[in-house]
Amino acid sequence: MIDALISLIQDVISPLQWSLSWVNILEIAFIAVILLVFYQKFIKNTQSEKLVKGLFFLVFAWIFSEILILIDLRIIGVFFKSLVTLISLSLIVIFQPELRRLLGYLGQPGFIRKTFFTSGSFRENDDNEIDVIKEIIEAVKYMTKTKTGALIVFQKEMNTGIYSDVGTKLDAIISTELILTIFHPNTPLHDGAMVIENGRIHSAGVLLPLTEDPKLSWKYGTRHRAAIGMSEVSDAACLVVSEETGDVSITMDGILKKYEDLMTLKTDLESILGIKPKEDLQVKHKGLLDLLKGKN
Repeated sequence: MIDALISLIQDVISPLQWSLSWVNILEIAFIAVILLVFYQKFIKNTQSEKLVKGLFFLVFAWIFSEILILIDLRIIGVFFKSLVTLISLSLIVIFQPELRRLLGYLGQPGFIRKTFFTSGSFRENDDNEIDVIKEIIEAVKYMTKTKTGALIVFQKEMNTGIYSDVGTKLDAIISTELILTIFHPNTPLHDGAMVIENGRIHSAGVLLPLTEDPKLSWKYGTRHRAAIGMSEVSDAACLVVSEETGDVSITMDGILKKYEDLMTLKTDLESILGIKPKEDLQVKHKGLLDLLKGKN
């Protein structure tokens, strides 16, 4: 048995050439970068992370089955190999939400630039943009108390116009009053989503794609499913206020996060929009002034 195992290892290793050129090293580095970016964008911190570990287990199980066959334990080896094959065929069904997100992401214009060359912020930092966060937080605070349902999409650089074009275009300045008016139950636009782009309300009454994730809990309604679905097929972040409970959540990359306090929500919104708090800006400006004084 040991001799057969050693023979197998030798058969696998013998065709390999261990003298690597610079071209081979660059090829390996390129593949490693592609796999790392794919993992960071679509796998990390998602439900699929555990499934990927299971995928590696399947690879080792397949290698183990081949070893069993070579050492004449054919029945057990064929059993394991058939089991691995059956599970592998079911991966398309298991990874369906992730495949939908991947295909939707690849289908958007400029995805290569966005994936490899941009930081992912919504726009350049500006002191006046802090008011945008304030207006949104004030509106969310009121809607949570009154249990007013809302769905707000923060559109990044990737083009989501394929969805926002079906809504009512506004191109309006963000204000608490306008947000509350849009999502008031008696208004025509309250059932759809509001899209924020470049610090302005781009459109309202927008219909979004619903997620088809079978693992999603039944307690989530249409707004939550639309928010998750939008974040699966684009790089947008979606803020949801539940009409039933008043709970506030944000979805990104198909993941839904619930917020218990508005301060945490404010911090995450600043991160999503690429906005630094005023305190950080003051410290930065103070440091610059001290540097200039030192030079003088």
